[in-house]
Amino acid sequence: MIKTYNSNEYDVIVVGAGHAGSEAALASARMGLKTLVVTIGLDMVAFMPCNPSVGGPAKGTVVREIDALGGEMGRNIDATYIQMRMLNTGKGPAVRALRAQADKWQYHERMKDTIENTPNLTLRQAVVDQLVVEDGVCKGVITNTGAKYLAKSVVLTTGTAARGKIIIGELTYSSGPNNTTPAIKLSENLEKLGFKLRRFKTGTPPRVNGNTIDYSKTEEEPGDQEPRHFSYETSDRSYLQDQISCWMTYTNNTTHEIIRANLDRAPMFSGVIKGVGPRYCPSIEDKVVRFADKDRHQIFLEPEGRHTKEIYVGDFSTSMPEEVQLKMLHSVAGLEKVEMMRPGYAIEYDVIEPWQLKHTLETKKIKHLFTAGQMNGTSGYEEAAGQGLIAGINAALAAKGKPGFTLGRDEAYIGVLIDDLVTKGTNEPYRLLTSRAEYRLILRHDNADLRLTEYGHQLGLIDDDRYADFEAKKAEIARVEKRLHEITVHPIEDVQSYLVKIGQAPMASGVKADYFLRRPKVTISDIEELTHEHICDDRYVKEQVEISIKYAGYIKKEEVQIARLKRQEAKRIPENINYDDIDGLATEARQKFEKIRPETLAQAERISGVNPADLAILSVYIQNGKYSKTK
Repeated sequence: MIKTYNSNEYDVIVVGAGHAGSEAALASARMGLKTLVVTIGLDMVAFMPCNPSVGGPAKGTVVREIDALGGEMGRNIDATYIQMRMLNTGKGPAVRALRAQADKWQYHERMKDTIENTPNLTLRQAVVDQLVVEDGVCKGVITNTGAKYLAKSVVLTTGTAARGKIIIGELTYSSGPNNTTPAIKLSENLEKLGFKLRRFKTGTPPRVNGNTIDYSKTEEEPGDQEPRHFSYETSDRSYLQDQISCWMTYTNNTTHEIIRANLDRAPMFSGVIKGVGPRYCPSIEDKVVRFADKDRHQIFLEPEGRHTKEIYVGDFSTSMPEEVQLKMLHSVAGLEKVEMMRPGYAIEYDVIEPWQLKHTLETKKIKHLFTAGQMNGTSGYEEAAGQGLIAGINAALAAKGKPGFTLGRDEAYIGVLIDDLVTKGTNEPYRLLTSRAEYRLILRHDNADLRLTEYGHQLGLIDDDRYADFEAKKAEIARVEKRLHEITVHPIEDVQSYLVKIGQAPMASGVKADYFLRRPKVTISDIEELTHEHICDDRYVKEQVEISIKYAGYIKKEEVQIARLKRQEAKRIPENINYDDIDGLATEARQKFEKIRPETLAQAERISGVNPADLAILSVYIQNGKYSKTK
């Protein structure tokens, strides 16, 4: 047994420096707390062991929310991307999504540099084996070398390293992602402390040499020419013109036959893999079996950086034996002579059952212990970073003795994500989808700053200069809305011709410009041209005003639903309530309430298996019982 020794004391300790850990540590340090971030390997800070990209449906909105709160992911990808694209541009604003292809090496290096140069923050390489817990409060960590670091709060962000096991065909070995050191003893320590853990599995595809791809047989996927950014601080002037294309190809019947002929060697079908994999990111062998009627599947060839020839074979995740992977690749158009640089693999790892957490991401069992990222059962860098930011904020607040900070389902996709985990748990790696948000027309990628910057400023993560710019933007939006109500669009010949051109009915009489803007395809720029009125130069302000006016009716409906939600959220459930004392509750509801310990009636309502009668009984008990005056 290694003898322990005390090292420096900190306010907050963050275990892990992936996407969750990086955001947690930066948030804590920027809030003025002396912070230590401990990582198994300094070369893995904010590393991308899987897809070298940031954003996409729902995930892109999370990145903008992180930025609006003062987090780092948006700034980091804006400084290190090699391609930027807006997805779903032909659909409504609720589902538009920004996605960037990253230079994965620069992304890691810039985030590491940011952490190293942030005041109050210390970065250290070590393996954490156990927690220091006294009287139900977490007070530090102990590493494998015996170093004991004490703190007022601890954040765990172990990613896929917790008892990680890599699987390639018949080969299995203990490892973290990308053949890094796994964390073994920390999981054992968590189980001894009474936490419920389970095994999940994820995977990654092969990487191939770009010089050996025949791109003439693939389809090019270039970036956007119009400036796009994740961070509200990034200027259009910095938009990268020299972008690197991705490429698309497809599997075929030969590929599928190779897979079917080797299913007995596929770990997920042979029984080698025990962990539950992600439903929305299946391996290629899983897709071939599940969708047997499909004669082909898309494959995206994505560069891993500007100064490397490694190409990520997207949507081709596999844990087949290495020689089978090569045969599969060689059957694909454009990859007939490709050289594989790294094989794909599956990785199993431990996660904590997320119903054991509060909405602050503090564990219910041990005070001042927070968890975030993939160890909470999620998948994806963006979901991890969003949780890390919230956990870091709350670890800092707890260290200061202040109340916690939470986001509601009506305020952010981050709020939807955390509430889903805490209220419903997850039986598989959780992926955030736009369909999971009831209020997605309000939770758009474009208005994250309007929703969350105020919080970021109050927490000390948004400085006064940036906040002043935000206030100026809000004032400009109000001015433009007022100006549009003052301008009249008359049925002159130019206006009528314009309406015919866009497929709209001619006008019978003049209308206010804001009413005219409600017509499909009409923009503020069009109104400026038709009326010869100068309204606004800022395209982002125009975007906000156009959406708010065009979708006013739908937004109003969501606001009515949110008002009802707020009333339910205001009805708190006492922490020490004994559900066995409540007569009339269904057995399933009683068991679910006892397990999850909902904090409000709104959260109780969202628990699966709870019916309206159970909720009514609980509500009456709180209002009329001995807990009626308890917060």
